[in-house]
Amino acid sequence: MSDDFDLEPQPQPVAKTGWRRFVPSWPRSGSSDLDDGPSYTAAERSRIATALRWGGGVLLVLILLYYPIGAVISHKINDDPAFTAPAIPAEASQTVAMASALLDREVNGTTWPANSPWFFPGAILDNMPNFQSGEIQALQRVVTEFRDQIGRARGTSSADRALQDAAAYLNNQPDIWYIDLSRSWAPMKPSESYYNDAIKALNDFNGRLTRGDAVFERRADNLLSTLDRIGKDLGAASDDIDREIDEQSGSWFDLNADDVFYRNKGELYAYGLLLKALGQDFRQVLTEKGAVRIWDRMVGSMMEGAVLQPWFVINGETASMMQPNHLAEQGFYLLRARAQLEEITDILQK
Repeated sequence: MSDDFDLEPQPQPVAKTGWRRFVPSWPRSGSSDLDDGPSYTAAERSRIATALRWGGGVLLVLILLYYPIGAVISHKINDDPAFTAPAIPAEASQTVAMASALLDREVNGTTWPANSPWFFPGAILDNMPNFQSGEIQALQRVVTEFRDQIGRARGTSSADRALQDAAAYLNNQPDIWYIDLSRSWAPMKPSESYYNDAIKALNDFNGRLTRGDAVFERRADNLLSTLDRIGKDLGAASDDIDREIDEQSGSWFDLNADDVFYRNKGELYAYGLLLKALGQDFRQVLTEKGAVRIWDRMVGSMMEGAVLQPWFVINGETASMMQPNHLAEQGFYLLRARAQLEEITDILQK
């Protein structure tokens, strides 16, 4: 008998190697115990597919609702004309306190969508960022005037350090976020952080002013210089309105009209509150010059223009009876406030 056995070699299971180890086998109905993975019937596979479709649909709906609902929650135009700053000692500046309170409300009391990246719902907002940018422009002007004129002794002394810091912080653009490769490859300090630093600097100035360690020159020439520069800002805002009306009037869908409108609205609103406070700081000067009533009317004109808030900003034909022009309406109050401001400067020069 031969010792050789003619046995057919049995196939050996092949171990999965490399990337194949991580590729699951799609379960097959009726698979044997040697098949990889569990086995599913046709009905079970159908239920899994239905669940995946429903899950994908729900996820899509949530994504579609994320932006509009989030934007509605974030959107807030703070145009309350009765807004006041917290009470401060008589020696402190009402204008500086108002600047600090305005900043604090916009930066810490609401959202700041001007620098929101695309994955935040506030990124789709338009009117609120323009309104807040207009406020920042007015704050920059007033704080700069305090640094250069009102907060130093007749220009011969050095500028107050806190006012220097506040003006520098406010000079940063409102659309800076942590990451912006168009500006820098390194992480950045966002706009809100700069503005919070400005709040601290303004409060520091008022604290030292209360203790007698800072200067606040309540003179007519300082007030005159400040009003002159504010008047130039209002003139620039008026030019923006004129240009938009000249180029786009008559269009129901002027997509830039609301940008101009809300930027001017924010500027008028902030100037109205800041000048109201400035009138309290310079009440003695205004009383001596007989300018209190015209000052109050100027502030009132600014507030009338600031509280305008149509459902849609339309840049219609200026002579049309059916098509409004909200830019022209805003421009009326802006120019009236500017004319009253110029009247006050004439009074102060006498």
